[in-house]
Amino acid sequence: MTASATRRLTVAQALVEFLAHQYTERDGQRRRLINACWGIFGHGNVAGIGQALLESGPGAMPYLQGRNEQAMVHAAVGYARQNDRLAAQAVTTSIGPGATNLVTGAALATVNRLPVLLLPGDVFATRPADPVLQQLEVPCAGDVSVNDCLRPVSRYFDRITRPEALIPAALQAMRVLADPVETGAVTLALPQDVQAEAYDWPEEFFADRVWHVRRPSPDADALAEAVRAVRAAERPLVVAGGGVHHSEAEDALRALADATGIPVASTQAGKGSLRHDHPADIGGIGHTGTAVADDLARTADLVIGVGTRYSDFTTASSTLFARPGVRFLNLNIASFDGHKLGALPLVADARAGLEALTASLAGHRVGEAYEAEYRAGKARWEELVDAAYAAGDDSVRPSQTQVLGALDAVVGDEDVVINAAGSLPGDLHKLWRARSRRQYHLEYGYSCMGYEIPAAIGVRLAAPDRPVWALVGDGTYLMMPTELVTAVQEGVNINVVLVQNHGYASIGGLSAETGGERFGTAYRFRDKDGTYTGAPLPVDLAANAASLGMTVLRASTVGELRAALAEARASDRPTCVYVETDADAPGAPGAQAWWDVPVAQTATRPAAVEARATYEQQAAARRHHL
Repeated sequence: MTASATRRLTVAQALVEFLAHQYTERDGQRRRLINACWGIFGHGNVAGIGQALLESGPGAMPYLQGRNEQAMVHAAVGYARQNDRLAAQAVTTSIGPGATNLVTGAALATVNRLPVLLLPGDVFATRPADPVLQQLEVPCAGDVSVNDCLRPVSRYFDRITRPEALIPAALQAMRVLADPVETGAVTLALPQDVQAEAYDWPEEFFADRVWHVRRPSPDADALAEAVRAVRAAERPLVVAGGGVHHSEAEDALRALADATGIPVASTQAGKGSLRHDHPADIGGIGHTGTAVADDLARTADLVIGVGTRYSDFTTASSTLFARPGVRFLNLNIASFDGHKLGALPLVADARAGLEALTASLAGHRVGEAYEAEYRAGKARWEELVDAAYAAGDDSVRPSQTQVLGALDAVVGDEDVVINAAGSLPGDLHKLWRARSRRQYHLEYGYSCMGYEIPAAIGVRLAAPDRPVWALVGDGTYLMMPTELVTAVQEGVNINVVLVQNHGYASIGGLSAETGGERFGTAYRFRDKDGTYTGAPLPVDLAANAASLGMTVLRASTVGELRAALAEARASDRPTCVYVETDADAPGAPGAQAWWDVPVAQTATRPAAVEARATYEQQAAARRHHL
């Protein structure tokens, strides 16, 4: 009997070799699952994963040098989203602060259900000395390290304390990364001594392995019930979520809308599921939605959720779908989401489910009056968008919505626009005219400040022929500008639109609405009374971006902004367009639906007392959909 062939490698070398042979396959197209490894090295991984990446060479596992551990995860997440979750990247860090810096990025990946493989170093498994540098000592538990804080934000977590334990753990990690229901952050914590330990690995461990991403079809009985519900509805409404994009179901959704006339509203993650000029596209829904979408939501008798998890922004904190007796039909690959809001669940891949639903609804169409109603509402909203974008005088300082209007005039169908936090997500959800399936890239599941710049790098790596725009305010920029250095170093041609409005504009507005009086939300000097109400800070963020290697274009007027954006798009190197906006200019249309932010129940300041009265009035409309 012949013994199985083996290869003697360290644990780190074996892991890198294993990752180089993992693939996904959907619809007959095979892709490399882990395409590169981001890394910042310290004593916890430099002699393990670092040495293994060096030894394997860039052909087996390309290495990308980051500047901030959280940002490396954001870049990997942007890459995975642009690849429809079929390709991902790994991130390696040392034990200690490098590892704990991963937590925010891991939470973002898991909340948004986007795959990323985290490979933090860990303390010695053999315990040669206690404590070693950066070791957390827990008197009642010797097996706890700082990496355990990654457990609740990871979809799969394992600590590899012996070489042979890597084999089942690595296979489980790939299973989760490739699973459209389970995917998110996956963490393999690697003790630094184990990383360097040699082992005789079976050759089968390094064979090419394909993880098939299936398209499950809906159950026949559930489909029949769904068809009856749609046929019986007089005012159905589709809510398109991120699952439409992940499944590449845009054509199937358009076919359903064309055949039935059912209007389509979109979540932040789902925007662009229909092109903006499709007659059935009525824009964003919820707290940051359009008037037409939210008006239809209030009167809908059947809400058809496709690939959405119904966040509080989408449901306006459970106040939006107000019609008595409204029913929900949820098409989702995840049973957990399919059953939300007491819905009839249609558990299936979004594309497969939409195709089955459209075929079964042959000959059915909504009433002419309903179709005319939402098309008229769409036309009225487009007039508001035109007004928000318009600038009557090119010599004036632009408002934030005019910044978007100038960008809208420059981009093409192939451009990608990235944002995550601040006041821009609300303006974009209401106003942006998405022209292609992946043009609108809003991370709003976790709404993480600092996401935009590293994510833009990840998107550009995934789609090197598409112009990529990271839209950031000054608050977000100050959180994490460091990866501009990475963009310059790697020649990753991203465009950053840096909007200076001297503080946290979104939270400042929210504070004003909820009785907080904009406390602590402006970037200003202290006044004589001790509050931050003095003059704006004399910071020069454009100079900062230039010091990090970016080409910087300053724009003071609407006309200069248009010219700078066009120049940035034509540039062949990373470019930042810096613009200070007019805070007193009219902004986007106000919120079309409520969002639950609790207000102080007792207070002496009049602003809080008034805000509480408004809050109680709005909160009375909350309901459970059972």
